[in-house]
Amino acid sequence: MRSYRIGVLYGDGIGPEITKSAVDVLEAATRKSGKVTFEFVTLPMGWEGIKLYGDPMPQITKDALKGTHGWIMGPHDSAAYPAEFQKGRNPSGELRHYFDLFSNVRPAKTMPGVPSIAGEADVVIFRENTEGFYCDRNMHLGIGEWHITEDVVVSSGVFTRKAITRIAHEAFRMARKRRKKVSIVHKANVIRLGSGLFLNVCREVAKEYPDVAVDDYHIDAATVHLVRRMRDFDVIVTENMFGDILSDLTGELTGSLGMAPSINTNGRQAMAQAAHGSAPDIAGQNVANPCGILFSTVMLLDWLAARHNDETVAEVAKLMEQGVMKTLEDGVKTKDLGGTASTTDFTAAICERIANA
Repeated sequence: MRSYRIGVLYGDGIGPEITKSAVDVLEAATRKSGKVTFEFVTLPMGWEGIKLYGDPMPQITKDALKGTHGWIMGPHDSAAYPAEFQKGRNPSGELRHYFDLFSNVRPAKTMPGVPSIAGEADVVIFRENTEGFYCDRNMHLGIGEWHITEDVVVSSGVFTRKAITRIAHEAFRMARKRRKKVSIVHKANVIRLGSGLFLNVCREVAKEYPDVAVDDYHIDAATVHLVRRMRDFDVIVTENMFGDILSDLTGELTGSLGMAPSINTNGRQAMAQAAHGSAPDIAGQNVANPCGILFSTVMLLDWLAARHNDETVAEVAKLMEQGVMKTLEDGVKTKDLGGTASTTDFTAAICERIANA
């Protein structure tokens, strides 16, 4: 029986509550399958890392993650950290930079029992995760911003052929498994060199996938088209900041940002991470919606199954996903979705449905 080491970073705010839900549901699906095992490695991050090691993303955590197949990362509340930790990368940005997690995959689709503004829709956004206008991670060392005078700041955007090429291939490979359509989102009409390079390199990569249809949109137009006709989109590929904005929009259009999952990958390891934040205003109240991190964990398992050619992991992923979907179909929902279930009640309902599947 194969075994996988999975790091678990509980994080801040609602992080411990929803991350525990993900671990509990994964354990339930693993018991039901009986064909694979997972060893969970709990590691400090965020406030716990600060208290124990004086660092929200301590080196001991990064070193331990090197020995895992992937990890589940709860949200962080970096805006509330002490001032000395505000200057560097936040925990998520640090891991993306440190492990070169260049591909941020963020799906958004309508689900049973969850009202959707967009109607029926199923979109996957591929966000380049290491460059663009994210100044805290687009330099090898330091931050890509400069305070020129008291009243002048310069913020850099970085675009390289290497980074654009690899995220474009990720998007086109996924499109071949779906509806064979890729939309490139950019701002080449204004950011002519940087965004222009992104557009042109994506078009070059597209030539290697003649069976995939390609179109492109300026970022402002893309937001409008997604609101009006999200169902017409399949796979979107874009740079870091645009991908962050668009994925929040598509998550909300299909029901709730609390439902929005993602994984971050480098081809060798993957990090499951819900697209939403730490929601400190409801932390500890047992009302948080864990669906985002649950579906992120499903994505992690699907990635592991493909990476290691292991159908047993794919089976566990399917059990998890079906358990969540059946629970939603049955009307068991958390408060943000119009239901009355607590986080733990919702989790228990999923585990029960997995056990009885």
